[in-house]
Order: sequence, then C-alpha cells, then structure tokens
Amino acid sequence: MDWSEAELSLTLINDRAMARLNRDTFGRCGPTNVIAFPLDAAPGPDEPGPAPARPDGARGTAPAGTRPGPPPVLGEVVISVETTRRQAWEFGWPWQELLDFFLIHGILHLVGYDHEDPAAATRMEARTWELLGLLYPGRSWEVEPPAPEP
Repeated sequence: MDWSEAELSLTLINDRAMARLNRDTFGRCGPTNVIAFPLDAAPGPDEPGPAPARPDGARGTAPAGTRPGPPPVLGEVVISVETTRRQAWEFGWPWQELLDFFLIHGILHLVGYDHEDPAAATRMEARTWELLGLLYPGRSWEVEPPAPEP
C-alpha cells in the first residue's frame, strides 16, 4: 500500500463508548463496529501536497518515503470489541479475525478508500479481502463477515 513508514492510532472500546462516539460524530444511535478518522493535515510549504488517485482507487496524502521528516500519521481507527465479539459469534467467525477485518477496513479509509458508490465499494471490498488473505494465508471464509456499518 506504499505506507510502510506511516503511523496510525488504534483504539479499542466498548459498545457504550462507541455508541457515544457514533452519536457525537454522525448523529446515529447505537454502537457500530468500526469508525476511522483520517488525519487530513494540510502539507507544509516544503512538503508535497495530496497524491493523485492511484490505480488501485485510493486517494490521500503522499505515501511514506516521499516526504522529508517523520512518518506521516494516517489517523485513528476505533473498534468496538463488544460489537466485534457479538458479530463474530453471529456470523461464525473467530473474533480476532473479525477484529483484523475491521482494522483493515479502517486503515483503508485512512489511506483514501471509501464505499460511497458501488464501484468504490467493490474496490474497497476486494482490497480488504486481499489484505486479510495476507494475514491468514491459505484460509478461506465460507461465511462473509458483517459489513462494516456506515
């Protein structure tokens, strides 16, 4: 993904905290499984600006290694462990694998992927499965996980 030297924050919370965050951020009731907060800091005068869209469909700031200074901070991924455990049980997945699935989804948002239209959603879903396959080589999933909630 060309972000080998980037940083991100991962926060694991319970459903009560996630419901509050979901309400305060999006005005939605109840917990969700994952929320990503990209860090869209404006580049400094000597730093390159946002990178153009890449062939894989991602957008965002320039990848690590193309700017001087410390690694860029991509943003924060927040996951509800309670929702992840509940959904894993409902869908027959090991909860740790579903946690990885949601983490990958959040990271993809941080590097510019989205699912706002069908084509973008298809690219994001394909990339998610590709990356999950790298974490669990040879593993096949018979049951699709729950979709990360909007």
